[in-house]
Amino acid sequence: MNPTYEILIIDGSSTIRMTIKKALTPFNANIQEASNGKQGLETALSRPFDLFITDIDLPELDGVELCRKLKKHNRTRTIPILMVSDLNSEEDMSRGFDAGASGYLSKKEINTHLPKLVEETINNSTFRHARTIAVVDDSKSIRHIVGDGLSQMGFQVLIAENGRLGLELAKDAHPDLILSDIDMPEMNGFEFCKAINADEQLAHIPFVVMSTNRDRSHMKRIMQHGAAAYIVKPFIMDQLVILIEKILSDHFMLLQKEREKFESERQQTIASITGLVTALEARDPYTRGHSEDVARIISGMVRIAGASVHEIERASVGGRLHDIGKIGIRDNVLLKPGKLTRDEFDQIKKHPEIGAKILNTIPGLSDIIPIVLSHHERIDGHGYPHGLKGLQIPEWARVTAVADTFHALTSDRPYREGMPLAKALQIIDDISGTQLCPDCVKLFYQWLDDENKH
Repeated sequence: MNPTYEILIIDGSSTIRMTIKKALTPFNANIQEASNGKQGLETALSRPFDLFITDIDLPELDGVELCRKLKKHNRTRTIPILMVSDLNSEEDMSRGFDAGASGYLSKKEINTHLPKLVEETINNSTFRHARTIAVVDDSKSIRHIVGDGLSQMGFQVLIAENGRLGLELAKDAHPDLILSDIDMPEMNGFEFCKAINADEQLAHIPFVVMSTNRDRSHMKRIMQHGAAAYIVKPFIMDQLVILIEKILSDHFMLLQKEREKFESERQQTIASITGLVTALEARDPYTRGHSEDVARIISGMVRIAGASVHEIERASVGGRLHDIGKIGIRDNVLLKPGKLTRDEFDQIKKHPEIGAKILNTIPGLSDIIPIVLSHHERIDGHGYPHGLKGLQIPEWARVTAVADTFHALTSDRPYREGMPLAKALQIIDDISGTQLCPDCVKLFYQWLDDENKH
């Protein structure tokens, strides 16, 4: 369903107001009317609107002065204004744009051009309202002029007076674009730009430089530091807004493509996981369902630990794939019902590294590899494949080790039946602090208590 727009039409002619209303029929709009500038101003300030459409020649308060007043008032300064006139003159157009209008139209073009202009204007306004610009400059007057101008255009604006404060602001607020001076105290624009692009969480934010320096080498230097554009002071606000919208539009499209690529890779990953787990469990009926159960336990444990939804999902994927390297182990070793020889056990011990190599070829699974590679490491350093000790073992691998051990103890195997719960828990207690991480064992018991409650 299309959104409902609130539009105010201000024109001294009832016929023109009716013509405009008819042209706006395709929109899902609530339309208010005013017949003069004074009434229009009062109505505009009485409730929220998405768009004003006003004649230039109005009784009591002309359209240009009305536009200026609307752009000065806090409640209406960001709302776009379209101006119409009987004359399609350069002078009228200039007066309208100078007063802050977003668009201009001859009354002769209302039926043919107004709907498209309204749609573009509201879309641009919505786009701006959703974007936050950080203005970083040590000049109070520049901060005021640029910040106020961008606010009038509809952008959300944040202010900082030097690069150090700008960096703190960026880390806290993650703006959509940074607009920065170069010559600033504490941290100049070069250092600020370099710091932004060195931070993985901030490097995607477009960095635009505004400076009085017209030197070409100066421009090249900051661009090499990662700046997206360079604009020379003094500049006209409309020039700056056009530049910002162009950068944000291109940046937005790039992010959309990246999201589509990520979703495609995610679907491929899910298909790969399904195929790999099915292939593994088809070989060994005793481990059928083991990976899913371990994943379920891990998910519950990391959820209790306060992990995000994304982290829970990734830990679950790691649980499903923790034994995937067993695909590379011979059947006569993997499925042997009796005790393994030393050589056979050495073969089994290769499965974490085999699994890591398999996952290394699948897009989007790099964060899962530590689980697969290290879930058989021990707290005391006597595990495999690398003999990691204590906190050297990745956290999710330590969690997986507990879940894997519990499920292995309580499940049937070719060489033994599954243990009763009490005996399995006693073994987990006994190996806590040597084989298993004590903190992860405590987390496991919390999960088990929650499971029993439900």
